[in-house]
Parts: sequence; structure tokens; C-alpha cells
Amino acid sequence: MAHVDDCRLVQIRTIHDERGSISFAETGVDFDFPILRAYWTYGVPPGASRAGHAHLQLHQLYVAVTGAFDVSMDDGTHQRTVRLTHPGEGLLMTPGIWRELHHFTPGAGLLVLASALFDEADYIREHADFMRWVNR
Repeated sequence: MAHVDDCRLVQIRTIHDERGSISFAETGVDFDFPILRAYWTYGVPPGASRAGHAHLQLHQLYVAVTGAFDVSMDDGTHQRTVRLTHPGEGLLMTPGIWRELHHFTPGAGLLVLASALFDEADYIREHADFMRWVNR
């Protein structure tokens, strides 16, 4: 079974110079899954939360490209919260972890690199269903 500690922070390679910074991540170098989908979330209203689901198979890399937010993780037994605050750091999310995103700062933006195309069948959308799945 998945454990919240399987989700880990990674440093994203970044080059800084007088023109600014560029960060980049590559499949097979920075993480092991292929990138088949990228999406981003922004304009999250004060007090709103995002996610609130688990994935059965999907691997993801979360990056706070602007601002900051918390990622709360639950494996059915253990909970952990990580605050993402910098585009040079990402959180590798493994399958089988319930996740909720909250405490977005004004102007925060989340970039997600995902291992598969969208598939509704890969989601567990209710926490009670997730707990039944974990305890099967």
C-alpha cells in the first residue's frame, strides 16, 4: 500500500542569471514516469480548496510556479502536509494517496505534470470510498 512518505519533495533544476531563472524537469532524469499531460490551476479564491481525491494509478509532480499552497496527504493511516512555496521545488505524488490542496496565497499557481491522460475511472472522489479502498 502507498504511504504518505512515498510522496517526496524534489529539487527542480534551475538556472539563474541576470535575465531571470528557468527551471526544468525531465522524464527519466528527475522522475521515472512519462509526462502525458500537463495542467495548471490558478485564480483560486481565498479559503477555497482543490483536489479532494485520490488516484489509483496516476503519478504526478506538483510545482508552485507562483505563490504558495499546502498539499495535505492521507494514506488511510498516516497524514502529512507539505507547503509548496517555490518553483524550484516540486512534490512527487504517488498513486493511492488522498490529497487536498488548500491555503493558497493570492496569485498562487499550481503546475501539474501527470503520467497519464485524464481518466475518470482512475479517481476516487469520496474520502469514505478511499478509506474502504485502502482497507479492502
